[in-house]
Amino acid sequence: MRVTTRAIVLSSIKYGDTSLIVKMFTASDGLRTYLLKGILQTKKGKLKIAYFQPLTQLEIVAVHRNKGSMERLQEVRVAYPYESLHTDVVKNALAFFLAEMMSNSIQEEERNEGLFRFLEAAFQWVDHNRQIANFHLYFLLEVTKYLGFYPDMSPPRSEYFDLQDGQFTSRPSLNPMITGEELRLFEALLGTNFDVIHTIRMSKKERQAVLDKIVLYFELHLHGFRKPRSLEVLNEVFN
Repeated sequence: MRVTTRAIVLSSIKYGDTSLIVKMFTASDGLRTYLLKGILQTKKGKLKIAYFQPLTQLEIVAVHRNKGSMERLQEVRVAYPYESLHTDVVKNALAFFLAEMMSNSIQEEERNEGLFRFLEAAFQWVDHNRQIANFHLYFLLEVTKYLGFYPDMSPPRSEYFDLQDGQFTSRPSLNPMITGEELRLFEALLGTNFDVIHTIRMSKKERQAVLDKIVLYFELHLHGFRKPRSLEVLNEVFN
């Protein structure tokens, strides 16, 4: 079936000497994987390597056979040209990390319009803004709303947050927990918005500790989730 849709690039892997395998999250059909034959061999084709950098927002024309195999791209254009996401050193490291997180987290080959709109808006926001130190923390927590494991806010706020159960509790257990100053910062991120996340003050060490807990939260709630290799690079950039 021929489909015209918006798409966000999540990963791009070299296949053989001349081709790429590109994973994208599409507005029309969720997660899709495309085989781009010969794209590394010629500079004259319609498909350019530059289109497939992490988190690039595209408008594509593709053939979706819906058989669980790799799909085929016919036409591509950039839907939203980033101004700084791929040229700013910190933002570029952030883009690689978030692309890997989303690639490891989004598994459904079906439409998820709410998640797609959120990703589009969030990546455009970080492209335009300078105060981004807490962006990835808030972003990842918001993504859990669309993946089905946002922290349960109904119990009263307590001394602990149980990462396995996804809720606040007054009693510690053998499950991984957040407590103390990390819990205060975690709570501050919940229910806020992009425009004020820079007001949440935390040290580099605290930011890294909260991020480690959030990544663990993804590991505990998503089957087959792999800890991103780019996490170490991101921490080095922020340090």
